[in-house]
Amino acid sequence: MKQAVRIGGPASAGPDLQELLGQVARGDQEAFARVYDMVCGPVLGLVRSVLRDPAQSEEVTQEVLLEVWRGAPRFQASRGSGMTWVLTLAHRRAVDRVRSAQASSDREHRAALLDRTPAFDEVTEQVESRLEREQVRRCVRTLTELQRESVTLAYYQGLAYREVAELLSVPLGTVKTRLRDGLIRLRDCLGVSA
Repeated sequence: MKQAVRIGGPASAGPDLQELLGQVARGDQEAFARVYDMVCGPVLGLVRSVLRDPAQSEEVTQEVLLEVWRGAPRFQASRGSGMTWVLTLAHRRAVDRVRSAQASSDREHRAALLDRTPAFDEVTEQVESRLEREQVRRCVRTLTELQRESVTLAYYQGLAYREVAELLSVPLGTVKTRLRDGLIRLRDCLGVSA
């Protein structure tokens, strides 16, 4: 016949964990010392299985036991055993620590990436912009006079195709053809792929 394994050491005469938690809820320090002896090992074992770091495990175990002392009035024996309640507190606290460590690591990683991002160089931007404008001007000069006139009115003065046609006194289709041909020539001159 198999014997039941008891978590928390050998069985002792006296009140069980639920009764002790009730006494702890009323501020009984001796009852808390007995609760501590009963649950410290299982709590540390559970926390260590989640965290894997002995120093952090001891710290979290201490936090859990402090939470047991402060939160004993919230324990309800009708909702489960005292050991289940304590181990649930321990598991939640250990998982919170893992999540907190991961969030901290993620923040540090993002900060490191931001540090590697080169600062905005205003002079470089101005030079590049000036070079691009000069290249566009050079390419616009390669257009025929009719194409250049249509492109200038439509894209530099912001006129609609119909307004360009009326201003130049030519059919709308002619303006669209000039613009299309002019834009194709500009695209090729600027080296932009379609």
